[in-house]
Amino acid sequence: MEVQSILSKVRRVEIKAKGLSNDIFAGQYHSAFKGRGMTFSEVREYQYGDDVRDIDWNVTARFHRPYVKVYEEERELTVMLLVDVSGSLDFGTKKQFKRDLLVELAATLAFSAIQNNDKIGVIFFSDHVEKFIPPKKGRKHILYIIRELLEYKPESRATNVSTAVQYLTNAIKKRCTAFVISDFIDDHDFYQPLVIANKKHDVVAIQIYDVRVTDLPDVGLLRIRDSETGAERYIDTSSRRVRDAHKAHWLKRQEALHNVFARCNVDAVSVRTDEDFVKSLMGLFAKRSRKV
Repeated sequence: MEVQSILSKVRRVEIKAKGLSNDIFAGQYHSAFKGRGMTFSEVREYQYGDDVRDIDWNVTARFHRPYVKVYEEERELTVMLLVDVSGSLDFGTKKQFKRDLLVELAATLAFSAIQNNDKIGVIFFSDHVEKFIPPKKGRKHILYIIRELLEYKPESRATNVSTAVQYLTNAIKKRCTAFVISDFIDDHDFYQPLVIANKKHDVVAIQIYDVRVTDLPDVGLLRIRDSETGAERYIDTSSRRVRDAHKAHWLKRQEALHNVFARCNVDAVSVRTDEDFVKSLMGLFAKRSRKV
């Protein structure tokens, strides 16, 4: 792809993602993802309602009237995006591909993080860790991440969420907030690695999916191809039994996936390619704000 075309795409994503993070997510993001604790800021005179446990007795004795210590949140976080780059993301039937939605969503989270003075890093994964971008701050770093989100060509088309989660646990030493962004079409068991990662870090799962994994259209004989393995087969979508079986399989997978997240105590949200992700993320942020 020509350099000018790449820059144009990066700019379009930047404008949309930055606008969303400025207008919608900044306050919600701040309250949903807390800093590491409280740090001393200053002392001031005691006011009615202040906690007596915050009285600074040395200053109080010096000025012969009560003073209290004032603390502020130690706000800076490290935010990691664990981004699925496997072949199954190259699918979409209405508004956009799953990969396009993933890029917009990841870019919006990145801008929200940078607005709050947080560091942001990325782990690209397929069935192995493809690329690691260490967490940093700044617009230049964000634009580099967006360019990689748009242009990165994975070595493998398969998926293994465990490899990315295990890498996160080992590579990031201090506690961070980690967003795993994937369609979670993965037959590997990632429960145990996710439990371990979420004990060390604050892990959030964002599932991206397309309406056609939930409901098949009645369009007769259809040739389908697995984008990760390349296997092809025909299915008769005019058969109600086939369509019902397809939906039942999806619902069973979703139930199993949500059970894993619940058992790991991982907050999760599902976003569909033909719907605006704003409402879904706002719901996730509001839910977390009530918990913290």
